[in-house]
Amino acid sequence: MPFIPHTPEEAGAMLREIGVADMEALFDEIPTELRSDALERVPPGMSEMAMLRWMAERAGNGSGLLCFAGAGSYDHHIPAAVWDLAQRGEFMTAYTPYQAEASQGTLQVIFEYQSMMSELTAMEVSNASVYDGASGLGEAVLMAVRANRRARGGTVLLAESVHPHYREVVANIVGNQGVKTRTLPMRSGAVDVAALGEPNPVAAVVVQQPNFFGLLEQVDAITDWAHERGALVIALVNPMALAVLKPPGRWGSQGADIACGDGQPLGVPMASGGPSFGFLCCRRALVRQMPGRLAGRTLDLDGKAGYTLTLQAREQHIRRGKATSNICTNQGLLVTAATIHMALLGAAGLAQVALGCRNNTRNLVERLTRIRGVETRFDEPFFHECAVDLPKPAQTVLEALIEHGVLGGVALGGYFPDMANTLLVCATEKRTGADIETYARALEGVLA
Repeated sequence: MPFIPHTPEEAGAMLREIGVADMEALFDEIPTELRSDALERVPPGMSEMAMLRWMAERAGNGSGLLCFAGAGSYDHHIPAAVWDLAQRGEFMTAYTPYQAEASQGTLQVIFEYQSMMSELTAMEVSNASVYDGASGLGEAVLMAVRANRRARGGTVLLAESVHPHYREVVANIVGNQGVKTRTLPMRSGAVDVAALGEPNPVAAVVVQQPNFFGLLEQVDAITDWAHERGALVIALVNPMALAVLKPPGRWGSQGADIACGDGQPLGVPMASGGPSFGFLCCRRALVRQMPGRLAGRTLDLDGKAGYTLTLQAREQHIRRGKATSNICTNQGLLVTAATIHMALLGAAGLAQVALGCRNNTRNLVERLTRIRGVETRFDEPFFHECAVDLPKPAQTVLEALIEHGVLGGVALGGYFPDMANTLLVCATEKRTGADIETYARALEGVLA
């Protein structure tokens, strides 16, 4: 969208035309308690030339580094065919498929994507994606609160082992909508199932699998505990891990009610943290509460297959007050890449990647813990991330590792004050035995 630089005189003329005194009066319908404070953390402006140079420098900071960082964004191999196809003009310039007769290709991609995500999560319905995993979780919480009529006004429990960024986004999205949230405490990095109490009423329970620390939660026990108390279960999952782990639709005796997460592992580059896309799936009974759009497959009058939008719950399609969301535009281009990626790898290929990540992380942890003073933080089973304690502050160690060409992980002290010396490490299928040895030798040098 082009930038239109209105001068103060032009802005004043428009305000006079509509009979408004100033910009503050134009937005007076927004309650004071919902308005943002001064944007003190936003840096001063810069020229376009300075901005482009700064962005180029930032983009170059991560080039050439061996990446052992994860925490929600992963350095997976992306087959060349994925973006070679996704960048074709038919996909890259396609817009929202409002006109079915002119958008059959886009609609078919969405339908294929929805089918694959439903299969991967073992859920009955998938929408056409949302902005990212964190906002997808926020949408899932609102969806569960609307749908759970038995627990009107009930609290939403978020496991403490859910990604801290996701918990922050949920608080921002639902905090001003009267939704109460509470933390479900963890022990040894995962939800303490034995200590689950009897809170009442509970609208929904959010659990991540694998969780922020890469550990495997007791999802069957948590799901059954929540359902016994009339709560819906929201599963926050890694789509790549679902190739080998039990899908949320089969958790416990009834399965989770909603599944969401970030699609970055499916053919989307890390790209300094974004963009990505969020996926959102659910049981058929909840489909009317699902935000976004759904594409369906049917037959035309000649008996040929055709695709069309079958459910659209955004404010631009129905009255604003009845919309399930105002921010659920799907990430069409990234979804296209993910669909191609899943089609190329297939079920066996996805499982091979997932197991490769698991094996490489196990080998990494075994090698690092042979270094004096390095040991695992938790003893529970992990997938492709693991928290390790160091004899020095983790952030200091990370900065030193950069000088050795290694992006050594994510320091956890900024999220959990008692983990200042803890590092979250990850090894995807791209990391070789030589890469792991390079990391270990660099860490030995830094710690010495």
